[in-house]
Amino acid sequence: MEHRSNWESRALLLRELREFFDSRGFLEVQPPCLADDCVVDAYLDPLQVHRDSGGDLDSSPDMVGSSSMTTSWYLQTSPESAMKQMLADGAPSIYSIGPVFRSGEQGPLHRVEFTMLEWYELGGTAATAIELLKQMAKEFLAVDAAVDTYRDLFLRHADLDPLEAPIESLVSRAAESDAALARSLRNDRDGLLDVILSQVIQPRLADAGSLVLTHYPRTQAALAKHSAVDPRCAERFEWFHQGIELANGYDELTDAEELVRRFEINNQTRVQQGRQPLPVETRLVRAMRSGMPACSGVAVGVDRLHMVIEGHRRLVDVQPMPRSHPF
Repeated sequence: MEHRSNWESRALLLRELREFFDSRGFLEVQPPCLADDCVVDAYLDPLQVHRDSGGDLDSSPDMVGSSSMTTSWYLQTSPESAMKQMLADGAPSIYSIGPVFRSGEQGPLHRVEFTMLEWYELGGTAATAIELLKQMAKEFLAVDAAVDTYRDLFLRHADLDPLEAPIESLVSRAAESDAALARSLRNDRDGLLDVILSQVIQPRLADAGSLVLTHYPRTQAALAKHSAVDPRCAERFEWFHQGIELANGYDELTDAEELVRRFEINNQTRVQQGRQPLPVETRLVRAMRSGMPACSGVAVGVDRLHMVIEGHRRLVDVQPMPRSHPF
C-alpha cells in the first residue's frame, strides 16, 4: 500500500503541475532524451549510449568521463538545448516534464535518472521567474517564499562576503566543515563557496521555509546573463525549501559567442578534473546564433518537490519503484 500511496501522490503532483502552467498560458512540449550533443557543464557528466559497428544503438550507457568516446549520442542532463531550439524556431512560453540523466549522481538527494520540470517564459526576466517560483511555493507547499541575495545570506550565516573575501578566508571557513576538501579546493574560489553554501549555510536553513536565493557570483553565472545592477553578479537564482535545493533558474543568456567562451572554460575545468571535454559547437550554440529570443528559464526537480511535499528527506522514500531502480 505504501507504493500505491506514492504512485497516487505523484500522479496528483504531475497533474497539478500541468494545470499550474497550462492555466498561465504555457505550452507543454516533449523534448528528446537522446541527442548528438549536450550542454557543456564543468561538473555534470551525461550518460553516453554506444552504437555498434552496424549503426544500431547499444543498450548499455557509459560515462563520458571514461576513456571510451566512440559515439556522439548523449542522454540529456536537461531538456535545455532542445527547448531553446524550439524558442528560436518560434515557440511561445513552454514547459516540459520528463526524465533527465546525470552520471555519477547518487545519494539521499541525487539519482542518475530523475524527473525534471523545466520552463521558459518568452520575454521573461529573473524577476518574473522568481514571482512564478513564489506562486509555486504558495500553491504546492502552502508557504510564502522569502527572497534574499547570495551575498547577504553568506554575510548572515557564514560571516563572509562571498564577492570580496580573500580566498584564504574561504579556505579557513570551509575547513571548519571538511579540512581535506578545503585543502583540495584551495585554488578554486567557486568550489570553496559551494562547500560553504552546502555544508555551512544550507543545514542552517533546514528549519526555515522557502527561500529564493538571487544574484549568484558572476563566476557562477552558468547560462545566465550578467547582472546589470551589480557587475560582480549574475542573474541566476535558486529555490530552496528547508535547506533543500528544488530549482535553479536564469535570466537566460542569448549571446552565442559568450556561451562558446563559457563552454570552453567549462571544458578546461573538466580536463583539469580528469574528465573528457565535450563538443562546444552544439545545438544550443546554433539556437542562439539563429536568434533565440529573450526569456527566463527554470528547472525544478520534481522528485525533490514530491519528497518535501510528503515530508521526507530522501528521494528513495517517494520513488515509484525504489527496489528495482539500478541507481
